[in-house]
Order: sequence, then structure tokens, then C-alpha cells
Amino acid sequence: MTNKYNTILYTGVTNNLIKRVFEHKEKTIEGFTKKYNCNKLVWFEEALNIKSAIAKEKQIKKWKKDYKINLINSMNPDWKDLYNFIV
Repeated sequence: MTNKYNTILYTGVTNNLIKRVFEHKEKTIEGFTKKYNCNKLVWFEEALNIKSAIAKEKQIKKWKKDYKINLINSMNPDWKDLYNFIV
């Protein structure tokens, strides 16, 4: 998730991507994404199970911002809001 200027990056894990992105967009949950207005889905990856999803999330959170930007650019070079493609 990012903000409208693509300057803040948020990484999270969920078992219901559509619902979770909707919650970020509507700011129904307190926390980082609400505080920094991160409401645009620019990258996601499916996992086989919650254990591997959490491991991947922890790995990405340790990466430098440049690595995260390259990951997003590899899938979504125009940084379009992917929520519109998954609903």
C-alpha cells in the first residue's frame, strides 16, 4: 500500500485482500495506513499458507525502500491502484 504521492510504503498480510484494502481506503482501522493515508494497493503476492505469508511479510519489511520500489516496478511500473483490478 502507498499514498497518493507514492512516497510512503506499507507492507502487511491478510487472508482477505479485498476486504483489507477496503478497510484501508475507508480508514476504518486505526494505525499506520490511516495515519499516513496509505490507501492505494500497488503490489500484492499470494501465498500458499499463512506461515509463508508472514515469513514473506517479515522479509519485505527488512528490505531497503529501493528494493521495495523495484519489486513494485516489476509488477506495476505505473503504480496503478490494483484494487480496481481485484474487485
